[in-house]
Amino acid sequence: MAENKFTVVGGGPVGSLLAISLARHGYKVGLFEGRPDSRQTSIYQGKSINIAMSDRGWTSLEKVGISSDAKKQAIPMVERAIHGAAGEISSLPYGKDGDAIWSVSRGGINEQLLNIADDEANITTHFNHRLIDIDFESAGTTFSVENSGQKIVEADFVFGADGARSKVRRLAHDFPRFSYSQTYMPQCYIELNIPANPDGSHKLPMNALHIWPRKDFMLIALPNTDGTFTCTLFMNHSGNPSFEALQERSEVEAFFESNFADASELLEDPVDVFLQKTAAPLFLVHVFPWSFNRKVGLIGDAAHAIVPFYGQGMNCGFEDCAELDSLIGSYDKDWNQIFPAYEKARKPNADAIAELSKRNFVEMSDLSGDLRFQVRKKIEAKFSDAFPTLWQPLYSMVTFSPDVPYSEALRIGDEQNNVMEKIMRLPNIVDDWDSQHVMDQLHGLASETFGEKQ
Repeated sequence: MAENKFTVVGGGPVGSLLAISLARHGYKVGLFEGRPDSRQTSIYQGKSINIAMSDRGWTSLEKVGISSDAKKQAIPMVERAIHGAAGEISSLPYGKDGDAIWSVSRGGINEQLLNIADDEANITTHFNHRLIDIDFESAGTTFSVENSGQKIVEADFVFGADGARSKVRRLAHDFPRFSYSQTYMPQCYIELNIPANPDGSHKLPMNALHIWPRKDFMLIALPNTDGTFTCTLFMNHSGNPSFEALQERSEVEAFFESNFADASELLEDPVDVFLQKTAAPLFLVHVFPWSFNRKVGLIGDAAHAIVPFYGQGMNCGFEDCAELDSLIGSYDKDWNQIFPAYEKARKPNADAIAELSKRNFVEMSDLSGDLRFQVRKKIEAKFSDAFPTLWQPLYSMVTFSPDVPYSEALRIGDEQNNVMEKIMRLPNIVDDWDSQHVMDQLHGLASETFGEKQ
């Protein structure tokens, strides 16, 4: 009996990884991408925000059988470097010694996965193919092909891995009992650049994610292997200050000088770039179901677009692929069981990381520059070192513990927050945070809340 055929719509990182996973289970896969092949054009046309790959992403790649060779093109970031308004810099380690998140080029990892897909005999890749329609009963698809009219593709199953603005998802809107919401964040973003030094070295310490937190807005910088930094300015769409309000050159110059004086000395033409670029929106997508007629499924941002403030968007999409990879084996390729099991396993976790990502904007843009917040993080880190089975900080659960589901991390994190609110109300906590008295108080509260083991 011939193996089923799959159509994967979207040749980005998640779609490419899904195609590889399906092919290695023996399925014939057609991987369709609407854009040109960036390996041929040297222009990557997808989202250009650098991605922060964490243990979840690397573990998911390994589960699908992809080696960690991609790390050779990534830079470990072991801490947040917090840049104050007066130019002072403080550091917040991301975890214990050896813990790091990795600055990765979205285009670079996409092309690495496409190269692996090209080596799979069961995958046929098609670029410049834009989806027009889907038959949700037969899993047939219709594509518009550049310079060639339309193409009808027959398959047994379809997956939409076509991103936050998924055409597969839009075509499913008329499906019975399909729930959909799209929520815009107040913030938008533009990208800026810090060039390398003449000798190719970085102008800032390279093993840190640099943040200029300014409460309602912030600038971040992630290192690249060529000595540059990709920078992103997040700010409200409207209000004061906002992208909408800052229109005149003199106002933009004053904005950068008063808020990012040290960064302005490093950035490449920040005022000109600000005035030339249109700020891109940030939004979240929640949908259910994630599959239709046990024939068509959604994966990655097509199923659960989130905002980038926890750096987990692609990590979450890669986890989707790893979960499906496991379920194909568990249910012996029975897709009548795989589709509902996939939704049940991944939907609560996607909702949880969406909520955590929204919250983390406040932590990055406001709290990270606050002394009490930094003290709180130091208390948690010290306590976790002393009692690792009793307390693992939320950020570590999300970023460095792929065995802890996002939904569980959210639940535990909320309980930890209640405990830490009480600790931070102790007298003179900023000065006395390192005292045994504080550790004893926290141990009592944590033991009462979690027991000796969570």
